[in-house]
Formats: sequence, C-alpha cells, structure tokens
Amino acid sequence: MNHLGLWHGGDYYPEQWLNEPQILEEDLKLMKQAGINTVTLGVFSWSFLEPEEGEYKLSWLIDRVNLLYENGISVIMATPSAARPKWLADRYPEVLRVNEEGVRQLFGGRHNHCYTSNVYREKIRVINQKLATTFSAHPGILMWHISNEYGGECHCPLCQEAFRKWLEKRYDTIENLNMRWCTAFWSHVYLSFDQVESPSTIGENMVHGLNLDWKRFVTEQTADFVRWEIKALKDAGAMQPVTTNFMYDYKGLNYKKLSKEIDVVSWDSYPLWHKNKEILTARDNGMQHDYMRSLKKKPFLLMESCPSSTNWQGVSKLKKPGMLELNSLHAVSHGSDSVLYFQIRQSKGSSEKFHGAVIDHYGGEDTRVYQEVCHIGESLDGLKELAGTEVKSKVALIYDIENRWAMEDAQGPRNKGLYYKEAAVKIYSAMKKLGLNVDVISMEDSLTGYDLVAAPMLYLFHSGIEDKFRKFVNEGGKLMLTYWSGIVDEWDSCFSGGVPHDLMDVVGLRSTEIDGLYDGEYNHMIPKSGGMEEIRYECNHLCDIVSLKGAEVLATYKDDFYHGYPALTKNRYGKGVAYYVCADGEQKFYDDFLREVIKANGIVPLVKGEIPEDVEVCSRHSDQHQYLFFQNFNREPVKLVPEMIDEIKNGTLIFGELREHGVIGGYQTLVIKREN
Repeated sequence: MNHLGLWHGGDYYPEQWLNEPQILEEDLKLMKQAGINTVTLGVFSWSFLEPEEGEYKLSWLIDRVNLLYENGISVIMATPSAARPKWLADRYPEVLRVNEEGVRQLFGGRHNHCYTSNVYREKIRVINQKLATTFSAHPGILMWHISNEYGGECHCPLCQEAFRKWLEKRYDTIENLNMRWCTAFWSHVYLSFDQVESPSTIGENMVHGLNLDWKRFVTEQTADFVRWEIKALKDAGAMQPVTTNFMYDYKGLNYKKLSKEIDVVSWDSYPLWHKNKEILTARDNGMQHDYMRSLKKKPFLLMESCPSSTNWQGVSKLKKPGMLELNSLHAVSHGSDSVLYFQIRQSKGSSEKFHGAVIDHYGGEDTRVYQEVCHIGESLDGLKELAGTEVKSKVALIYDIENRWAMEDAQGPRNKGLYYKEAAVKIYSAMKKLGLNVDVISMEDSLTGYDLVAAPMLYLFHSGIEDKFRKFVNEGGKLMLTYWSGIVDEWDSCFSGGVPHDLMDVVGLRSTEIDGLYDGEYNHMIPKSGGMEEIRYECNHLCDIVSLKGAEVLATYKDDFYHGYPALTKNRYGKGVAYYVCADGEQKFYDDFLREVIKANGIVPLVKGEIPEDVEVCSRHSDQHQYLFFQNFNREPVKLVPEMIDEIKNGTLIFGELREHGVIGGYQTLVIKREN
C-alpha cells in the first residue's frame, strides 16, 4: 500500500470531459506538476460504464487508467453503487428506497437505493465483477473504493421482512423481545415477529428498544451490502485492499461495525476553518481523525478534503493562505497516509459546480489554490518516510455511537441538547493541550495498554464495559467516568439496584438524582484545598447528585439545594484510581483537572514544558524513530517555551523552519525526527 509514500491526489471524473479531450490532456499535465500520484476513478460513473442494461463500455476508463499509470499516477478504483443509472430505477422500481412513512422515492440524488433488494445486489455484483475482471491485474490499481459515503435507510417491504428475520435471530422468541423492549408499557406487546414494523413518525417510535435495534439493523444491512460488493470483486480476482469513505461525526451508522468489513479506513474531512479560533476547529477535527485511526488502530486515508471552499456549508469560506497545507499535515500528524481532495477538476454544472477543486473553471496553473497544492505535493514527497508509521497512545477517550443513539432517544433529563459530543471534545481538547496522543475508541475495544481512559456520559452499557472498567482499574488503570453513566443496558432498559451499574464500588458512590439545567442556568464546582487552583468552575446542562460510598471528595457544588454535595470525586480501587465527574464542567475545569491527573499518575506527555495555546503536538512512530509534529494554528508567529526548543534541537528537523528565538511561523508545521 505504501510504495508511493504518502498519497496525494483525489477524486477525478474524466467521464465529464470525454467530449473535450484537450481538457483531459491538460489535466494530466497539471496533476504531474502538482505532485499528484493517486486519483480515485469510477465514483458515480455507472451511467458511463453501463449506459443501457447489459451494454458495457469500459474502454474510456481503461484508456484513462493506462495513461495515468504511464505518467506515474496510480488509481483507487471505485465501484459505482452510490448512484444508479436512470434505466435501472425505471425498469426495477424496487431498487428505490421507501421512506419511514411508506412512500417510495423517485429517481434522483445519491444512495437512493435499497441495500436489501436482490435486483440491486445482482446488478451491483455484475458491474463490480466487470470492473474487477478488467482491472484486478493492472499494476496501476492501488485499492478498491466501495461505493461512496454509505448512509440512509429504507423501509420497504423487503427491508421490513429482513428486519423481522434479524430480530428473530437476535431474540429467538417474541417473548424475549417483548421483555427486552419493555413493550408492556403502553400495551405495545407483540404476538409475533411478523407484527413488528420499523420505527415511523406515523407509527411506532416510542419503544426505545425498537428504535435502537432498527439503527443496529441498518448498520448490519449496510455492512452486509459492503460484504456483497467486496465478495463480487474478490470472486472476480481482485486482490488489492478495500476501503470505503466515512463521514464527519456521522450518526447514521456504527462505523466500528462497518470498519471490520474493510482493509483500510478512510474518511471525508471538511472542517469549518476561520469560523472560530483555529485551534478549536483543530481539536474538533483532530478528534475525528483519531476516531477514524482508532477504528483499526492503524494508518487511515484522508479520502476527501477541499482545496478551496465547499459549496454545501452554510457559508462556503475560502481557506486563507497556508491553511490548506496546515489542514493537510494535520491529518498526517494524526495518522493519515494520504492527502486527497474532492475534487481534481471542478465540475461545469449541477450541484457541486462551485465546490473547490485543484483545477478550477479557469483551468490555469497560475491560481493561488493550484500553487498551494503544488507546494503540498513537494511537502508530502519530503515526508514520504512517514507512510505506514503508527500513532501510539497511552490515553483513550470512549466515544460510542450506540450509546449516543440510545441517549439522544432517551427522553431523559434534557430533551433539548445532552451535549455528549461537546463533553467529549472538551475532554479530548484538555488531553491534547497537555501534549498527548489520544485514541478515540468504543465500548467494544480493549482497554489494555492505556494508562488513562476517559468515558464521558456512558448512559448505555454494552460489550461488558463494566467488567472491562473493573479489571482496568483493579490492575492499576486510571478511569474518568462522568455523570449520566451506567443507566441502561444494551436494550435501553434501566438498571435496577443503583447506578452507575455494577461500578458503584469502583467509583465509590451512587448516583441518586440528576438535575437538568435550563439553557443559561449554571451551577459551580469548587475544588477543595490542595491540587487544583482554588477557583470556581461553571457547570451547566446536567448535574449529578451522588451519595458517597467511600470516594474522596475533590470538589463540591456551590449553588442550589445541592450546595456542598460532591461535584468531583476520586476512589482507589485495587491498584488503580477511578475519578467521577458529577457535572458538565467548562473547558477550564477539564484543562486543570486533567493536568493534575496526568501529573499525579506519572503519565508522560510527548514534550516537556507548557504548550502554547494555539499549538498542537502529535507524534507518529516507526520501529526506530519518533516523528514529532508541532503545528501552529495561529496566523501569527508563536514562541515556543525553552523546554520545547531544547527538544527540537535534540532531534533532526526534517520539515519546516524554527525561527530565531524558538518562533514557529503562522499556520506553520515543524516535524522533528528522533530516536525512539
């Protein structure tokens, strides 16, 4: 996979320009000048590959792959399943999705097709095998890209029947399903699996076990379709690795499940630079990079990023000079082995005609964006030894989609914003400010090898997480659990006997009540003497009221009827320590608290000294070397502290420039190579 070093390129649609061969010639010249070594072909090209049913025209694609390869550019070959041709929808209407109100959709858009439909699956199998037979032995094919941004759901009769079979396999008896789903409430008891229907706003959507299992089924059915696509390729001789592109903080699918079907995780990253402080955007997007990397614990691919401005965000903001390279190397610093763009050449028409591209409508090489892309090509070539290196983390953040599904459907203490993602980002940001690599994992993952695990708002427990936590802390691990954790089981049924379920002795307390605060309402957390600085920290949204069962109080509430109650606790269990954060604290609380936790427990950051506010530090590792990244997310130069300057000087600077007096330039990146 890594014989090209770091991949540089992106999505390319030569089929849009078949009638203008001079443009295709110009594209090739401009791609070579920009140091592009990889393009993705075939996404959304079904109408050109099979313009009529059974009539295949692949010669244009063969010619393009050959020409690219002859010019040193390799191909990620996509399957075309993300958008079907009109003839397919007209001739076989069952392939079109049915919405949750039972209305079959018309032809159009993307991913408007049923993953259960045997007709659609058969058509996909045939076209995939045509592609595999044609290209599987071609030396220019690096990888197969399955479909594009899987998402959405179908409620057609075929999917309803598949859902019922899935439920029967999962529960065995309808009595077991009724018990797990608590259908006795509101007299929703089912007499057979045939009576179950998918959730709908015009039908049943208040049985939370049903809602949760439907989301699981949608993931399983999508994963099954991915397997179907891959099998078609493999059966026809394709041996290259397989990927599919995931999306930012996507709630429609469980990517942990989907990642098991592919060889390499890739994702499409479009951060809103210049909307807030750049470092805040970097933290948010960095957490997504680390989430994608942690799915398989190995390098991922940045499959799509925008060279300029998008066309679909609320405000399509240009990237200021230097931001494109900073954004690109940010992905590399978190474990990406590629910088790929959407798109190589800007489309002339339809919905993405104003989406940024390497080559715009003007088509010349004397544009600011094109020149920046050329510079990135040179930079990536200079950093090619990073390809295949890993990110090693001693701390982890649990950010779990099944937990999120259940929590946002719970109808609990706050129905207008639980702020789960925001809480996770605050904890992640505090870790990054301290100079730590962070794995972002799910409850399915092992906790082995971590010194510290932070687990915010684990409302739903699954995958035996309570046993994993107990073992982790007992053997010396440091656990940070928060409010609204261990409330329900994997069927979204409440635990009896006290919460957090089966961990009350580990955290040394029991949650008795939880207060939902109105927007604009605050309480405060006051640290006890010693440890953190004596200040008040604002907390809002949710405040847990706990009864101590051996835990030590580190902070108390200041306001309301629970004034003086514990707001932050610490409990020793076995060889380890469990901290419990009772309320949704402000960012400064997590910054100060985690600094104390890291210091008290001997967890060693990547660098010595205090990291400047706008600088992020990350690292990648080979067997012999550590590659240390310093990135300045401020447009203005920033001075590093003496301890960091010494660390930089003790290594080999392989990228960037450290200015006089230890200054790193605005939007600049430094990469230091040093022995492990």
